[in-house]
Amino acid sequence: MSMLSANTIPKRSRCAIYTRKSSEEGLDMEFNSLDAQREACEAYVASQKAEGWAAIRDRYDDGGFSGGTLDRPALKQLLADIEAGLIDVIVVYKIDRLSRSLMDFAKLVEAFDRNNVTFVSVTQSFNTTTSMGRLTLNILLSFAQFEREVIGERIRDKFAASRKRGMWMGGFVPMGYDVKDRKLVVNEAEAAAVRMIFERFVALGSASTLARALQAENARNKRGKRIDKGFIYKLINNRVYLGEAVHKGTSYPGEHEAIIAKELWDSVHGILKVSPRERRTTNRSRSEALLKGIIFTDTGTAMTPTYTRKGERLYHYYTSMNLIRNREVPAGSGPARLSAAMVEGAVIAEMRRIICTPEVAARVIEEQQREGPPMDERVIVAALRHFNDLWKALFPAEQVRIVRLLVDRVTVSPTGMAVDLRNNGIAMLVRDLADSKYL
Repeated sequence: MSMLSANTIPKRSRCAIYTRKSSEEGLDMEFNSLDAQREACEAYVASQKAEGWAAIRDRYDDGGFSGGTLDRPALKQLLADIEAGLIDVIVVYKIDRLSRSLMDFAKLVEAFDRNNVTFVSVTQSFNTTTSMGRLTLNILLSFAQFEREVIGERIRDKFAASRKRGMWMGGFVPMGYDVKDRKLVVNEAEAAAVRMIFERFVALGSASTLARALQAENARNKRGKRIDKGFIYKLINNRVYLGEAVHKGTSYPGEHEAIIAKELWDSVHGILKVSPRERRTTNRSRSEALLKGIIFTDTGTAMTPTYTRKGERLYHYYTSMNLIRNREVPAGSGPARLSAAMVEGAVIAEMRRIICTPEVAARVIEEQQREGPPMDERVIVAALRHFNDLWKALFPAEQVRIVRLLVDRVTVSPTGMAVDLRNNGIAMLVRDLADSKYL
């Protein structure tokens, strides 16, 4: 008799209840959708108590996760516990709580079968161990996937219609704007910076040069990061600044206020139509030669900027006036023609080296004390040390001005080159640096 009673005791089945909700809306309520799903599942498990079913204490709740992916924390934990042999039955309110993707669900069923785990939906009758149950399950999953795809198409259509009406549909907020009541509103401080970037690009014609200048000025974008060339190109190509909304390459009148005038936009994009190579050549030809009027041979003959063209390339030189006017060049004098890039690079390197020496700092301190008003010696030293960083960010025209301010004369001889600096020029530069935002 006791043996008969033992055989009639059903095997205990450990039941894991899984719940999911796509959005986070309402999850902070005292009794939310996840609680409702769990309550229904617990009631179903209780109804199967005679079969040995018992719900385990662990909760597997995914609130705010889509059914279109398996990348869900509670689901991952559930699968890990299945592989560990801790679960016999999975109970859900509906099959789409586990997945809305037919392919993903097939992977889940494979994992269930591999570990002898049964899957149960309390609102739909399924037994995944039979062929008929699998067929029915696949049919319903196909409809679940179809429903998800229809919802996605509906959302995309609504998004497109809203963009065509010029509405802001979320995403990264562009520099120059803030979002209030789901609409873009102008941030005046950032808008001024955006206009400045457009205007300076027109003046320079080079995103690289502008980026170096903005980095030297410690300019930052909306995220607080340093502005680079890539950010500048994205900014000057963003039609949101014209008051437009763009969807799949097509522009529509936006609900927000424009920051950039159409004329300024056209000026910028007129420059962008020119190839970067042509722009570099144009910028070089427009900029005044760095050493014009201050470079001489060791015999006192002035050297003047010249250039020659080979094909599409332009080669710049400094040429002795003796050579230009076919005069006799004295024996043993310096070279009659020098590569502009070579000599300018050498002068700049020597100028930057000299400025950073302690002797120059001492001379500038003495000059400041004599001419006044006196400056703190620490400020003078800091300004001189900062010069190298500043030089890299200067526009070509600003570099010319600095060289004319600092360099009195460049003398080229057969043995090398001498650079004479202006003491008062260095003192003036230091004062400009100290008064600027660079320190």
